[in-house]
Amino acid sequence: MRGHVRKRGEPGSWEFIVDIGLAAAQRCAVCNKRLWVERRPKQSCPKCGGALKETEERRRETKSGFATQKECQAAMNKLLVAVEQHNYSAPTKASVKEYLTKEWLPAVKATIRPSTYNSYVQHVDCHIVPHIGTVKLQKLSGSQVNALYAKLAETGRKNGKTGLSPMTIHHVHACLHKACKDAVRWGHISRNPLDAADPPRKKSDGTKEMRTWTKEQVKAFLGAMQDERLCSLWHTIAMTGMRRGESIGLRWSDVDLEGGRLSVRRALIPNGREVIVSEPKTVKGRRVIALDPGTVEVLKAQAARQLDEQKEWDEAWVETGLVFTLENGAALDPESVSRYWRQAVKKAMLPQIRLHDLRHTHATLALQAGIHPKVVSERLGHATISITLDTYSHAIPAMQEEAAALIAGLVFSGE
Repeated sequence: MRGHVRKRGEPGSWEFIVDIGLAAAQRCAVCNKRLWVERRPKQSCPKCGGALKETEERRRETKSGFATQKECQAAMNKLLVAVEQHNYSAPTKASVKEYLTKEWLPAVKATIRPSTYNSYVQHVDCHIVPHIGTVKLQKLSGSQVNALYAKLAETGRKNGKTGLSPMTIHHVHACLHKACKDAVRWGHISRNPLDAADPPRKKSDGTKEMRTWTKEQVKAFLGAMQDERLCSLWHTIAMTGMRRGESIGLRWSDVDLEGGRLSVRRALIPNGREVIVSEPKTVKGRRVIALDPGTVEVLKAQAARQLDEQKEWDEAWVETGLVFTLENGAALDPESVSRYWRQAVKKAMLPQIRLHDLRHTHATLALQAGIHPKVVSERLGHATISITLDTYSHAIPAMQEEAAALIAGLVFSGE
């Protein structure tokens, strides 16, 4: 195993050549073309269509474009170490489209939520491949990715006349960044080109800010909804901060009315035209939430209502074990629940907020009440407390003012 550096004809251009050793290959019996075998051997010669035979040949890797001999030598030494430790795999010659559609998406499908996978497919098919799909993955650069973002911001929508929102472009960036990060782990590329790209800021003029209610507005809404069938669902979300899918996926077996707590173990999420059962959004989403006495009474009333509906539907009752259901016991549709919510808010004549904003309201009121952010983070199921603090930073200034007053009171109380 040897390697050497040399200066090319152009001033200030160095390259290295490394003998990798024996590697699996294919040779065409007709034109003698050599093909290195990576993950999927070819069935026939791409040049002449001739039959291929398995072989093993010595392989050399060459890389040029280094400004100095020292930089070139350092890169070569890094490669030699990787070869010696059996961590080296040949760089891919696949295009961005080939890598994303034939390797990356099939590989990650079983490791992520179905809704996340569907969003990745949409970003790849609609926003990435049409613009940079033909670029070789090895050649992808930060400037090319920035040009992609500029194009999407200008004419990224289906009509080709208007652009995507900064938040959508940021989601495209997250998808492509993960794909290239995996390419680095799998040895296809040496560095992630997305680290040199500049996605737009999440918050901008086109990004919707969260809107929350005051405690008086929450009380007024729940009071106005007392006779509505889904009032218990709205009450539970407001008092626990559960996500929409988590609340409608809650089963009676996960509720402990005597102990005053419930466990979040699953969620109902839309997946195209169907609704599927999924794990909570984060690992910490599989959590236990303490219930206040009022919410316990609301859930007891919900159990009694459900027993009455079960008797009314008799044999037509659909046994799902869910806490919040349709009149016949069947699961609620997530999109329909959001529609019912908008109708309920309109009926209560309160400022219109999204159902997810009721979760934000729960967190904001908790922080403003002085509840420790760690406790709030655990109730919400955030992966880290920093997510909670970053998301609800608007609630922090009031807490700081109160803290300042308390500290001043402690210092000068003796005067």
